[in-house]
Amino acid sequence: MTLPLIVAAAMFVGILAYALFGGADFGSGFYDLTAGGSRKGAALRTQIDHSIGPVWEANHVWLIYVLVIWWTAFPLAFASTMSTLILPMLLALLGIVLRGASFAFRKYAATLGQARLFGVVFAGSSLITPFFLGAVVGAIASGRVPAEGRGDLVDSWVNPTSIVGGTVAVGTCAFLAGVFLVADSARAGAHDLEHRLRRTTIGVGLVTGAIVLGALIPLRDDAPTLADGLAGRAAPLVVISAVAGAATLVFLWRRSYLAARIAAVGAVASVVTGWGVGQYPWLLVDQVRIEDAAGADATLEALLVVVGLAGVIVVPALVFLYRLTQTEPWTTSNH
Repeated sequence: MTLPLIVAAAMFVGILAYALFGGADFGSGFYDLTAGGSRKGAALRTQIDHSIGPVWEANHVWLIYVLVIWWTAFPLAFASTMSTLILPMLLALLGIVLRGASFAFRKYAATLGQARLFGVVFAGSSLITPFFLGAVVGAIASGRVPAEGRGDLVDSWVNPTSIVGGTVAVGTCAFLAGVFLVADSARAGAHDLEHRLRRTTIGVGLVTGAIVLGALIPLRDDAPTLADGLAGRAAPLVVISAVAGAATLVFLWRRSYLAARIAAVGAVASVVTGWGVGQYPWLLVDQVRIEDAAGADATLEALLVVVGLAGVIVVPALVFLYRLTQTEPWTTSNH
């Protein structure tokens, strides 16, 4: 395995972590948006605040990690992507900023009207952020980011693959968040909320699964290189994602929530990894390969040292944080 591939793999680990941890975070916005009025939705919104409160900012560590490696290890590809896809990237950034601000301000709103406004902004930005990030992935995967940069500022991300990518991102985030919220509600003893979330999450899972599998159809014409990869070397991952997704629904129906969480993580991880394997060896599909986009070896070696230090310093702290939020005292302290 060459040095550029090792660095690219390290970057992809960050993408996968952000998709899973950040995805479960962003997806809570769907349930906040559909919770109902201030009375009907109070219990669900309280559960969402309690579940994501300790981690909603920590999860952005993975995004920062990915961006730093991308622009340092593959600078020309990064510049090409940013010059072409600056609009969806800015919209995703706007969503991240608005989401964080409104999530914090809602707790200190002076009136119910202000709380509702901040709640709508929080929920809406939780949906638009993964959509635009998925649209960026779709633009890259369909070969619309030229190697020299300065691609079409609109057509590059307003196209079938980008729309599918954004929709799949929103759906998988909502599905993952629902599975985690159901388990948190059950552990907290909020059984009415548990049953309500369980039904909604099963519905979200069915719709998302249909979208993920149906996405393979437009990809044949709009992103043939990715489609060939998905039908070839990534085919086992596509099958695993379908099986894991179906298993998650069965586990939810049977109220086996630990198994459901494991299966849901497996399903989403398989979808994301399938995209990476299907796109290999391209960094910018049909434009630049990973090997050709890499910077100097000295830079890549230094990056791997930093990745190793991050694994020793940052990852244990994050693991402890995630583990702490799943303990019984934390789960039940708000009920």
